[in-house]
Amino acid sequence: MTPTPSPPPDRLAALIAKLTERDAFLLLDEAGEAAFAAAPGAAVLLFVEDPSTVPESWDVGVVLPEVLKDLGQPCRTGVVAPATGRSLRARYGFARWPAAVFLRDGGYLGAIEGMKDWPVLLAETRAILSGPVRRPPGLGVEVRVEGAASSCH
Repeated sequence: MTPTPSPPPDRLAALIAKLTERDAFLLLDEAGEAAFAAAPGAAVLLFVEDPSTVPESWDVGVVLPEVLKDLGQPCRTGVVAPATGRSLRARYGFARWPAAVFLRDGGYLGAIEGMKDWPVLLAETRAILSGPVRRPPGLGVEVRVEGAASSCH
């Protein structure tokens, strides 16, 4: 009789547990994200995918909390699981997972997509958090008006 192989570890659950238990990130659903985003002060939303399919999610989940500690300024932290993240992605206009979306007083500051080297991640995080609130980028979806000409005149 051959032994039954054990199921692969649930890396997404392990990542979310690490972030919520050890690093004090709030796990946010869609309603929780809206309230979190609207609250005063600086905040970061970490949008993750399953590390089994997007390994950078694990890397960013380990490094980002350390970068935030190194900043020396308060920043609320939340993690958005894949199912919720897919429905919120257009709101923040990021194209690549994982993404760290930075907010202040309910306004969008910027996003960092994918994994970066420590000095780059730290510099980009500082630059974004010290910048102005701006409009989130779009996802590059073409807009067409019914009956409009297809070319410029």
